[in-house]
Amino acid sequence: MKSNRPCWSVVSLLCAVYIAVSGTAMSGTVIDEWKDVKTPAPPAPRTVTLDSATTALLLLDFNKQVCNNERRPRCIASVPAVAKLAERARGSKVAIVYSLTVGSSIGDVAPALAARPGEPSVTSGPDKFLGTDLEKVLKERGITTVIVTGTAAHGAVLNTASGAAFRGLKVILPVDGLSAEDLYAEQYTVWHLLNAPRVSTQTTVTRTDMINFK
Repeated sequence: MKSNRPCWSVVSLLCAVYIAVSGTAMSGTVIDEWKDVKTPAPPAPRTVTLDSATTALLLLDFNKQVCNNERRPRCIASVPAVAKLAERARGSKVAIVYSLTVGSSIGDVAPALAARPGEPSVTSGPDKFLGTDLEKVLKERGITTVIVTGTAAHGAVLNTASGAAFRGLKVILPVDGLSAEDLYAEQYTVWHLLNAPRVSTQTTVTRTDMINFK
């Protein structure tokens, strides 16, 4: 019988080379290789036209306790664009829903974004669905799409947008309507929502001036 040893020797050699190369490539953790991480290309914001009857604008944590010049000046800078969006949304009969951080009240919201009578609010931590009736509020209004704005990007925006996507809602993310203490947190949030399993297929990145209502 002919021996297969030479063949197996070649296979073993190739496996050893593969393991050696792979081991070298994976020898460092993300911390070890932090400096080698390359920033992905930025996504292109898309123009969207939304059905007013089934869309809600979420204004997350624009209260003064966290949205202020000392803690998050980028939040204060985002307010004018969000205020213009909210004005157009109200004019198109789009539902407006607020969230607040624990210990704040609706009167603490930035004056330019002040709530109107009858507009609901919820109070919670980073995930505004957790321990609140937000899901019920949206269901009762027949909402299938949410525009998510607010602070912090890596807190309320990331977690609430993900929660909405997990519940089957379409998520519209205007990049000029989210804020954090620094740009990296905002960048990461946009990347995460566009790449996370199940969330990415529900998310569209846009700007406040690229959102239309019908």
